[in-house]
Amino acid sequence: MGVPLGEEDIQLQRCPHLVIKADTPKGRGVFATKDIPARTVIDICPVLILGSEENKAHIEKTSLYHYTYNWPIIDASGKSKTAQAVIFGLGSMFNHSTQDQNVGWIRDPNRLIITYCALRDIETGEELCISYGSHLTFKDTDTAPPTLPEEEIEQLRMIELY
Repeated sequence: MGVPLGEEDIQLQRCPHLVIKADTPKGRGVFATKDIPARTVIDICPVLILGSEENKAHIEKTSLYHYTYNWPIIDASGKSKTAQAVIFGLGSMFNHSTQDQNVGWIRDPNRLIITYCALRDIETGEELCISYGSHLTFKDTDTAPPTLPEEEIEQLRMIELY
């Protein structure tokens, strides 16, 4: 006999064809063991919001801090602020990619969950990566090197004006 779902219950879901590999160039990473079609829900992860005092006094001094997400909150005075949140499930295991991200994520601040979905078809053996956004705390190895000025000039010469 199953437990009946209530109106406010959150149905958790995870794609079954995933593994975590520990020996990648980026450290631990999530990889597909079978092809995953675009728009597949990869994982729905519960979120734990950290208090600002607790975050400052404890979490920022540990390696856990590098696995937290910025999370929008409304403080006691009604102002929008950013807190830190621990994401359970696979949420904190996805590596960053600017160029090859294949997983998107959506916060649900009311239900305190994040849903991760495949942005495109993901092939067997491919790493699942998200974008951490523009405020990275590390060097982004995926960014393209700057174009040399002579290359830019040559590119401009190749543009046909109509």
